[in-house]
Amino acid sequence: MTIRSIWAQSRTRAIGSDGGMLWQLPEDMAFFKRATTGTPVVMGRKTWLSFPERFRPLPDRPNIVVTRDEGFAAEGAQVVHSLEDALEAAGRIDDEVWVIGGAQIYAQAMDVVDELWVTEVDVDADGDAYAPEIGDEWQVIRSEPEGPAEWLTSRTGTRYRFVVYRRR
Repeated sequence: MTIRSIWAQSRTRAIGSDGGMLWQLPEDMAFFKRATTGTPVVMGRKTWLSFPERFRPLPDRPNIVVTRDEGFAAEGAQVVHSLEDALEAAGRIDDEVWVIGGAQIYAQAMDVVDELWVTEVDVDADGDAYAPEIGDEWQVIRSEPEGPAEWLTSRTGTRYRFVVYRRR
C-alpha cells in the first residue's frame, strides 16, 4: 500500500488556526481534490469537524476519521480509534491512501508515510496547528514550478508551489 500525506503550509509550517485555514488558495483546493478523489482519506476528528457540513463526507472518496472518543459518530464516514486502524481500513478499500490532517495525525503518520505532497504558501502566517518538519530522510521528486526559487501566483495574489517528497 502507498501512503501519502497532503497539506499546505506557510513559511513557518503553520497549517491552520482555530480549526480553519490561514489563506484563500483555490488552486490548492483544486490540487487536493484532484489528488485525493477516488481513494480513501484518513483524517482526525478536528479536521472532519473543520469541514462545513455540506462537504462532509468529502465526496467521491471513502472518509476515515480517527478519534479517541469512543462515542464519536461521523455520518457518511468510518470512525476508528487509531491511525493503525485507519490505515488497515483504508488498505481493505484501495492500495493507496491519503492522510489529510490534522497536525496530530500528520505527526503520527510520518514514520509510515511514503510520500509528502506539500503546498508551500509564501506567507508568514502563524497558527495553532503545524506541519511536521521534513527531515533529511526525504528527497524532492517533483516541484511545480521547477526550481526552489520559482513560485506560482494564485488568482488571490498569494504565491505558492507544489512540492512532492519521497522517503529516501
